[in-house]
Amino acid sequence: MSKLEALLQGVKVKFIPLGEICETVTDYVAAGSFAALKENVKYNDEKDYAQLVRTKDLKSNFSKNDFVYVSEHAFNFLWRVNLKEECIILPNIGNCGEVYYLAPNVLPYENNVLGPNAILLRSIKYNNVYLSYIFKSDFFQNQLIKITTPGGQSKFNKTELKKLQIPIPCPDNPEKSLEIQQEIVRILDQLTETTNNLKNELENERQIRKKQFEFYREQLFRFEEGENNYVALGELAENLDSKRKPITSSQRKPGKIPYYGASGIVDYVEDYIFDGDYLLVSEDGANLLARSTPIAFSISGKNWVNNHAHILKFETKYERLFVEYYLNSIDLAPYITGAAQPKLNKKNLNSIKIPNPALEEQERIVKLLDQFDATHTAIEEEISKEIKLRTQQYEYYREKLLSFPQN
Repeated sequence: MSKLEALLQGVKVKFIPLGEICETVTDYVAAGSFAALKENVKYNDEKDYAQLVRTKDLKSNFSKNDFVYVSEHAFNFLWRVNLKEECIILPNIGNCGEVYYLAPNVLPYENNVLGPNAILLRSIKYNNVYLSYIFKSDFFQNQLIKITTPGGQSKFNKTELKKLQIPIPCPDNPEKSLEIQQEIVRILDQLTETTNNLKNELENERQIRKKQFEFYREQLFRFEEGENNYVALGELAENLDSKRKPITSSQRKPGKIPYYGASGIVDYVEDYIFDGDYLLVSEDGANLLARSTPIAFSISGKNWVNNHAHILKFETKYERLFVEYYLNSIDLAPYITGAAQPKLNKKNLNSIKIPNPALEEQERIVKLLDQFDATHTAIEEEISKEIKLRTQQYEYYREKLLSFPQN
């Protein structure tokens, strides 16, 4: 606050309606009509095409593969907006509250079409970066919430947006006002860069630890190829898929028994069909290829399993855990069928070759991996906590710097 007071040097801060500060534009192409105009083009024909800029393109930092192109003929029927100049884009349907600042010439193409469900704002008189920080502040966001219709598809209109109040220091002296705005931007830019650097360092540490864990896991699963060294999964485990019973959400009676699907617990029900220690393996779903969560996971006790997860029973605990670690470490693409809906059917699952060392060796490997996993999980939690704290710290100081006194 002392920094803000030093910047203001006693000058007044006036709260001005957004409509008097920014040009607001919502003339975009409708999503439905645009779908009929899309064309597949080669990148060497880019000069004849305009790019449609949507919030998902802004989120991906203008990844080239996210752009959509329209033919020059179609472009003549669409409203064009100059996104080559500095501007701010606010989604007004769906992701309300998000703020995107576009620096001058950040887009690689001359012709642009503003995507649907977005409002473009641009100020000639005031600092647009300063305004983008204001839009992210609690002061502005709280105003925005009041004019936003809640629900699955939240929305607000341009007329109400233009009424929201924006703090402008010393508006009667434009030169002094811009000087203060620029200094606030400089401080916040520096704070943003420092915070992002710290978060990137933490994220790099996370990736290093993950690769380290994967490296040691791969080393423990290195076995010589041979007829006796590997065995089909179907020979190691009893498959209980035929006993699964999927039930719709309307048919489930609420209870305390976990109801499992491809990636874990889906619901809790009052009855069970299995009781014991089992290994579940995803049968279908995009995660079979994406592997964002483990495709094999152990369960214990009373449970109900639907038809999206294979259920395997092993003779010993360490044999089950050994197979769990192994399945989560290998590429299953050769065993998966279906492009739109990946599937690991029972036959292919049973055919997966599993290393078959002595039970004592399996137990040793599992215990080592448990230690690695516990260490990795603890480090992961600490890094996630630190990233969260850095984000909170950044937001705290940003709010302090943008907490203008209100008359």
